[in-house]
Amino acid sequence: MEGAGNRFSSLLRGARVTIVHMPETVEPSRRRGLSHRLIPMTGRDPQEPHRGATPLELLFDLTFVVAIGTASSELAHLVAEGHVASGLGAFCFSMFAICWAWINFSWFASAYDTDDWFYRITTMVQMIGVIVLALGLPDVFDSVDEGEHLDIGIVVAGYVIMRIAMVAQWLRAARDDPGRRSVALAYAGFITVAQIGWVTLAVLDLPIGVAFVIALLLSLFELGGPVVAELRFGSTGWHAHHIAERYGLLTIITLGEGVFGTVASVAAVVDEQGWSMEAILIVVAGVGITFGLWWNYFVLPSGPILARYRRRSWAWGYGHIVVFSAIAATGAGLHVAAYVVEGVAHIGVFGAVLSVAVPVLVFCTALFVLYTLLLGQVDPFHIALFAGTVLALVLAVVLAGSGVSLGVCLLVVTAAPAVIVVGYEIIGHRHVAAVLARALGGQPSE
Repeated sequence: MEGAGNRFSSLLRGARVTIVHMPETVEPSRRRGLSHRLIPMTGRDPQEPHRGATPLELLFDLTFVVAIGTASSELAHLVAEGHVASGLGAFCFSMFAICWAWINFSWFASAYDTDDWFYRITTMVQMIGVIVLALGLPDVFDSVDEGEHLDIGIVVAGYVIMRIAMVAQWLRAARDDPGRRSVALAYAGFITVAQIGWVTLAVLDLPIGVAFVIALLLSLFELGGPVVAELRFGSTGWHAHHIAERYGLLTIITLGEGVFGTVASVAAVVDEQGWSMEAILIVVAGVGITFGLWWNYFVLPSGPILARYRRRSWAWGYGHIVVFSAIAATGAGLHVAAYVVEGVAHIGVFGAVLSVAVPVLVFCTALFVLYTLLLGQVDPFHIALFAGTVLALVLAVVLAGSGVSLGVCLLVVTAAPAVIVVGYEIIGHRHVAAVLARALGGQPSE
């Protein structure tokens, strides 16, 4: 990877991307939280050099470890019981709620992080809301599994806590940043209206089918709010490299579910059989799948392209909801394997392998689509690699159906992301470098 990093560094140095530095309204020492007074929320420089994630953002992300872990564990439990449809329905709802809460905070922070005491307190309030949301996720899964009504009361309560803090931040930005007052008020308005809708849905005792339809409409409203606000009222000054790093960090956090699922599976094998070749194969497979997904994700640097083509951030940013969900579901699948080994699952090896292979396929598909949208072109080389991953996953499922052991089948699943890794390291790095050079050398979209 060091060689690949050097290649990309050389490429970016020669890409001739012109960056115009805007003067900061507040001196950096005060902006970074060294002042005990409130700092005017006039917006960060979207092209600020060396902009990275802050310690506060990293602390904020820790709350999502709990939320994502809870959603993953609940999914694994229902899939192991054979309640796949209800588990997936509740999981999709839960992961949207989790990811959307993180997205709301992260994009605002990229544009308006002042790191003064008021900003820190409102961030802490949002962290409390995330924890409350996480505590309400088991009720969501149980209610969907029962199939009578959608119990989202505690989840919505967590959102109310987060949204109060988020609206306060947008109103503060509207007051301090006259040039972006309209877009800040638009954000505050959309968030408020959406929250009224969620509270109403939580209070009404509707049949679960009707509730899911309304929840889908509210989710579309949530997704449309930022699009309307940014395109009609003016863009906020988010930082491309900062956003790319933030998404990468949450990807790593979500990959932790793969490690947890691996530990659970191996522990189950050791408890049942002691240390054996099967246990070793599951260790290698679980870590290999997690490592392979990580390697795949960071093949293409998103920051430089987002900086050049800012309008492409919509599909890229929203599409990550699928990426994060697929990673968490992969961890759940590895946990399902543990239930199968323990003999407490209502599905067998075939179901366990399928519960890992399907989310890996979703991840690879989503990543392929995101890279295509980000680069603005369909890459035949990526199609060939994607075809190789699909073949590996199909082979793993076929082997499971033929009675091959769980450890061997999971090891074959590991080959799916490995196809892309090997292809990239042997040939693809030169190809990606050339594609990236063309993308950065072209005309920006705005």
